[in-house]
Amino acid sequence: MEWKPHYDSRKISPAQAVSHVKSGQKVFISGNASMPRALISALAERAPELKEVELNHLLTFGDDPFKDQNGVRDNAWFLGPAIRDAVNAGRSDYVPIFLSEIAKLVRSGQWPIHVALIHVSPPDHFGYMSYGVECSITKPCAEEAELVIAQVNSRMPRALGDCFIHVSDVDYFVEQDEELFELPMKESSDVEEKIGGHIAAIIDDGATLQLGIGGIPNAVLEKLKNHKNLGIHTEMFSDGILPLLSSGVLNNQKKGLHRGKIMTSFAMGSRDLYDAIDNNPIFEFRPSHYVNDPFVISQNNNMVAINSAISIDLTGQVNSDSMGHNIFSGIGGQVDFIRGASRCPGGKPIIALPSTAKGGKVSRISPVLSPGAGVVTSRGDVHYVATEYGIVNLFGKNVRERSKLLISIAHPDFREELERESYWLTRA
Repeated sequence: MEWKPHYDSRKISPAQAVSHVKSGQKVFISGNASMPRALISALAERAPELKEVELNHLLTFGDDPFKDQNGVRDNAWFLGPAIRDAVNAGRSDYVPIFLSEIAKLVRSGQWPIHVALIHVSPPDHFGYMSYGVECSITKPCAEEAELVIAQVNSRMPRALGDCFIHVSDVDYFVEQDEELFELPMKESSDVEEKIGGHIAAIIDDGATLQLGIGGIPNAVLEKLKNHKNLGIHTEMFSDGILPLLSSGVLNNQKKGLHRGKIMTSFAMGSRDLYDAIDNNPIFEFRPSHYVNDPFVISQNNNMVAINSAISIDLTGQVNSDSMGHNIFSGIGGQVDFIRGASRCPGGKPIIALPSTAKGGKVSRISPVLSPGAGVVTSRGDVHYVATEYGIVNLFGKNVRERSKLLISIAHPDFREELERESYWLTRA
């Protein structure tokens, strides 16, 4: 094992590892369920010594240890509760970008990464370590970083695919076992169950699915028990797919690309999910610049892309990353998969959302988007839209027809008001 001397000579403590972070540097941190918490905690302790350090990452969880540190600032490509308040208060930043294009940004040199803090499984006999449940942008960011520091964790599953880094490509190793972040499976509400039913009704046997995490995806999966020969090509998945995998409904045998494989770039869920991934060749993890490439997606058969939204206007403009001016999440891979599915033979791009918010007081279908709300998916990209009141297809429909269709799946309490306020229907 020629890699072993390099590995052993570069094993250091978390504090020693983050001592290599200098003021003025950009630091990439692996996110989602793969946050290297030992390294993050050590960096937070060192933060008072640092100035103008920028942290780049996707979704992070838990308390933000840098929220009171003036010398360290988050600059996120996707965000969640951990830094949402900081972004909207101006203490942290958000970069709107398609998940498929982050690797391009990093590789261009426009966005140099000085240090990458990554989280991996222990090396195998040949010195390869798996990125585990988070390959998406971690792999290209580590490949472009000037310095790579890896937290090596025996609890990280050895995911398979294009998701490995060799010991020789890492500068320092911190051996620290810890449990991965787990995301409990969300029980679907009555509204989400109805939405799931409408979506499942238009999914054919042999379809390839993209769907994420939450009540609506879980409701869809629950209603596919009697389907046959389904496949998965998705940027991420959770526990909801496991029953269909066990029953044989999900066998990936009709996919147009990577037949027999569940294609993904990251996963979040329970320990049972992570154990199912470990050394399991049915799961193929690859970076997001491949998995989310619309051209790659379009090579599947009957691709069904299911994505959620915060609101939609009567012409079909979809807002899914903000509430007014306040950033809620990020662009992620929604547009990547909407476009990929639309180019696929038999493809069905679907936007799904409950008809109301705030306990039924606000319609999520509105004449226009609220001031400051970002358009993530354009009205030219939108095809199917589903609420608990039905599912409609806007593809090829003019703006007046779109208004009528969207009002038909709005909550009944708001339909009359929407008809009165529709710019296009009042001109008919």
